[in-house]
Amino acid sequence: MKIQVIDASNPLWSETLEETLSHDFYHLPDYAALEARWIKAVPEAIRIEQGDRLFFLPYLLRQCSPLFAESPSDVFDVVSPYGYPGVLINDAAAQDAEFLNQCMQALLQFFRDRHICSAFVRLHPILNQQFADQYEGEGCSFHSETVSVDLTLPAEEIWRQTRPEHRNKINKCKRAGFQAQVVPVETGLKSFTEIYAETMDRVGASQFYYFDDEYFLQLAQALGDHLHICQVELDGQVACAGLFTECSGIVQYHLGGTRNTFLKQSPMTLLFDFVRSWAKERGNTSFHLGGGVGGAQDSLMHFKTGFSHQRQRLFLLRLVVDSSIYQSLVELRAKALNTSAEQLLDSTFFPAYRSLDTEVSKATCN
Repeated sequence: MKIQVIDASNPLWSETLEETLSHDFYHLPDYAALEARWIKAVPEAIRIEQGDRLFFLPYLLRQCSPLFAESPSDVFDVVSPYGYPGVLINDAAAQDAEFLNQCMQALLQFFRDRHICSAFVRLHPILNQQFADQYEGEGCSFHSETVSVDLTLPAEEIWRQTRPEHRNKINKCKRAGFQAQVVPVETGLKSFTEIYAETMDRVGASQFYYFDDEYFLQLAQALGDHLHICQVELDGQVACAGLFTECSGIVQYHLGGTRNTFLKQSPMTLLFDFVRSWAKERGNTSFHLGGGVGGAQDSLMHFKTGFSHQRQRLFLLRLVVDSSIYQSLVELRAKALNTSAEQLLDSTFFPAYRSLDTEVSKATCN
């Protein structure tokens, strides 16, 4: 096997994306670089080749030493960029389950050699279903379901799959004069950031879901034509807005929100309905809405399921690469939190040594 580590500035990263079956915006080097800056990590990708078969994984490399005063300075872990990057393969690799398992073994050995003690990877709900079914190693588990719209269906069928309650709200919004449109990013970004912050405040979101204006500007620069803003207006006021991405036939709902004063009218139903039609007209094949917060069966998930009958399985890779170092870091974290290592390990937060006080008993992954 030929193994290469690629940094985000290397043209081979983008060239590799073109060799795979398909990719999403999460896999773009500029997006990985943005996320790395945001969490103070190093953006990298690993490319594994054997004959005509190809395996590709983007990730963010983090030092563990800032977490602990006592930890070794040369211990690292890796995490996916925000969202659902997962692994990418080409057509030949997709036909060879043994190759995929060999790649994962080679990946684990490569991580061990680089003093990487754990890896947390979110698999792509659309692109990685086959990989999740074929991978036979430990650490891969089903996490939750997400919602997607099959844009290859006739428009009448897409509308039929819409929950009656949503259809009523969409029609009421239209009769009330609400209008949805995709606007240039530079035009809609200011309103979006205001609405998004207002929404996060309203729902009591964790700090993880807050992004400042500079982040959104950098996101727009990193994604370029892949990023779109859709907003719903009434009488010149923006009632709700969302960020949507478009890449390789997949449209993703990324982030969004509604102004407090328009909650009762639920203009977000009109926004999603509009984006479904817009995405289909542009020749895309899938509109992925995502799931609940942290994969929970919450009100957000309930809202999204009202737009489609189609569900995607979200799998996670929680890989303990070096068990002895992992255990020692968990014990250090437990000591700092005045709890036991067993309690941290019993929680579903991964890696357990990055748990915070408020996360010890929560089902969370980071």
